Amino acid sequence: MLVLDTNDLPLGDRIDAYRTVAVEESGIDAVEEEEPEGTIWRRIELWDLGALTLFTCQGTGMHIARSLRQARRDAWDTVAVSIQVRGDGGFAYHDHQRRITPDSLSLLHMPDGYEYSWSGIGGTLAFMIEAERLTLPTDTVRASVPLLHHSPIGTLLLNHVHGLHRVADQLSGGPGIDALVNATTELTRAWIVSVAGDDRVRSRVAQETLLTRILAYARLHLREPDLTPQRIAWAHNMSVRTLYRLCEDSGLSLEQWIIRRRLEGTRNDLAAPAHQNRTIQSIARSWGFTNAAYFSRRFGHTFGTTPSRWRQISQF
Repeated sequence: MLVLDTNDLPLGDRIDAYRTVAVEESGIDAVEEEEPEGTIWRRIELWDLGALTLFTCQGTGMHIARSLRQARRDAWDTVAVSIQVRGDGGFAYHDHQRRITPDSLSLLHMPDGYEYSWSGIGGTLAFMIEAERLTLPTDTVRASVPLLHHSPIGTLLLNHVHGLHRVADQLSGGPGIDALVNATTELTRAWIVSVAGDDRVRSRVAQETLLTRILAYARLHLREPDLTPQRIAWAHNMSVRTLYRLCEDSGLSLEQWIIRRRLEGTRNDLAAPAHQNRTIQSIARSWGFTNAAYFSRRFGHTFGTTPSRWRQISQF
């Protein structure tokens, strides 16, 4: 949902309009613009997904800050995960400073304040949740911030959040939001404790988030034909039998889950104008289907039509 596009406003109102929205939605209290008012641009979109707020911000260069004074004043007990999607910039948290580039992930702990910036045209994709949903000690969250860019779980979280953004318009107010919010929270918890926390906390969170991490891993590698239960089990240091038992205990068939997600991917690509010059077989292969007959049969069984017929009707 579009909240602000400064191009729609008179020149003299643009800076104040952005500052008003930024204070209300992200709790910052200082904004420095890289460009003069006549050339600044900012576009903000926001989606309310229940206990999670997803938002994007893009525009000309800027430096924003949330001071400790502001944190004490408004007492927001929230965390935000920010992905730099365009442009280079910087992130500062206490004594920690880091250069950010596209696909950089940063954890913003609102009770402690932070600084964030980019130069030139840039943009971020972020989500915000209440800190209590993480069920982690505050010291663990704080200790993780300077170390999170070393975590391999960041790749899973990055892919997950991009996926949320792609379907955000359909998700707002729709069914299944609670499950998506829980999955996002679980991945964030796993991300944090992968670099911080004592052994007891790490062990507890690792067990609680295991299935979420497994599905995030599968989603990340959906397009690869060699994505098998054996590979997934190996990546998570478990036996295939343990993997199957974990899925069965959650009422999930792992193979059927993977096939369904791949079929949904092919269906979306077949309907997309960007892929209209590709063959059906090429699209199927790009989603891990190596047998054309098997793909057509599963597609028809799942969606009640053939791939070619679906492509025809989706273009009208």
